[in-house]
Amino acid sequence: MVKFDEQGLIPAIAQDARTGQVLMVAHMNAESLQRTLESGQAWFWSRSRRELWHKGATSGSFLNVKSVTADCDSDVLLLQVEPEGPACHTGAVSCFFEPVQGDATAAFGVTLGSPDAMAELFATIEARKTHQPDGSYVASLLKAGPQRVAKKVAEEGGEVAIAAVSESDDRVVSEVADLWFHSLILLASRNLTPGQVWAELESRKR
Repeated sequence: MVKFDEQGLIPAIAQDARTGQVLMVAHMNAESLQRTLESGQAWFWSRSRRELWHKGATSGSFLNVKSVTADCDSDVLLLQVEPEGPACHTGAVSCFFEPVQGDATAAFGVTLGSPDAMAELFATIEARKTHQPDGSYVASLLKAGPQRVAKKVAEEGGEVAIAAVSESDDRVVSEVADLWFHSLILLASRNLTPGQVWAELESRKR
C-alpha cells in the first residue's frame, strides 16, 4: 500500500532504466500515479501550479515507464524509465548536475560527474537514435547499421593500439575516448546498454 503524505503526495524518483542515472525527483498524487500506471508514461503533480503534469507534453521529453516500485516504507516511489530526451527543464539529461560546495567527496577521492558523463553521452546517443536529427554524426552512423558501426569500432581500436606504442599520453587518452564513444554507439545499434557491460565487468571481479 503506497503511503501518501498529509497533502496526498508521494515523492517519485525517475531513474534511467538503461544507464542507472537518476534523472529527476517530483511528486505524485493518487491520480497521477494511476495515470502513470495506465498510460506507461510519467505523470506528476505540480505543487507550484497545483495541477496534473504529463512529463513531456510540452517539451516532448516524455518518460516511458518500465516499472514502478516503492521503498521499504512505501513512502517513496522509484520509476524506472526510458527518456525520450533531456529530463531537466534546463536541457540537461539529468536534473542533478550542481556540485554541493564543501561536500565530503574530496576526502574519498571522488571525482564528481565522471561516471555520469558516460551515462549522459549514452542518453544523447539514444536520443539521436530516436529522433534522427539532420546533420547528426551519431544518427547517420546508426542509420548505416551495426556493420558500419562495427567497422568504425575496429578502426578506433587500431588507432588506440598505434597510439599506445608510438604517441603521447594525451593522444592515447583521445583515441581511447574515440573508441569508447563508438563502442557506446555500437551498443545502441544493437539495442544493448552500458548497464549490461557493467554487469559483465562486475562478474569478472570474482
